[in-house]
Amino acid sequence: MTTFVAEFVGTSLLIAMGSGVVANVVLNKTKGFDSGWIVITTAWALGVFIGVVVAGPYSGAHLNPAVSVGLALTGDFSWSMVPHYVLAQVLGAMFGSGIAWLVYKDHFDATPDPGLKFAPFGTAPAIRNYGSNLVSEIVGTSVLIIVILYSTDPVINDGNNTPIGLGSLGALPVAFLVWVIGLSLGGTTGYAINPARDLGPRIMHAILPIKGKGGSDWAYSWVPIVGPILGASIAAGIYLLLGLWGMV
Repeated sequence: MTTFVAEFVGTSLLIAMGSGVVANVVLNKTKGFDSGWIVITTAWALGVFIGVVVAGPYSGAHLNPAVSVGLALTGDFSWSMVPHYVLAQVLGAMFGSGIAWLVYKDHFDATPDPGLKFAPFGTAPAIRNYGSNLVSEIVGTSVLIIVILYSTDPVINDGNNTPIGLGSLGALPVAFLVWVIGLSLGGTTGYAINPARDLGPRIMHAILPIKGKGGSDWAYSWVPIVGPILGASIAAGIYLLLGLWGMV
């Protein structure tokens, strides 16, 4: 249960910061209104830092189903633990986005555009082309996972010790990793690179009593789920292949 709580709390903190910064930048009458992409990517990166610091010693701070799947595919994490982690991550993402909504509720009410009301919850493409959008999520997540795999100690979790994950990478380096992915590859889809980060808040957008909200764009929702899982799988395959060449 400790690992479940750690993943829940760590993901909650990550999403509260991430949803919060988007709300601060796009919603009317905030102090940070229209402050731009640098602010958003920086706060998301530091949100990862916060989540990893808190959850790392107890769960390895995956905070992302793609991380859990990628580590399981390489044999560095037990498949039996994956559903346990993913459930905690999705619930934590829901809770974190709910916190951000509560903090910015007056500003949600003051913003008439339904699209801007949705932005703090789910990702959306700059240009809607499902094939290209999927590729963007695959590439961004592949970069994330391959760097994590090369930055963690290859200790297989047996279910009785602290699982391998982002905790052993260190909080600050992984924050820089997420930051550079956002700055370099995030302009197409908003770089979900994390199924829980998109699905949990998207569910909250659908169920919260947000004044004047529009739809939750479920037609797009599969992209930030399938893309990161495919990206994690590709990264794991590359890592294992490189291992055959002595590069692991």
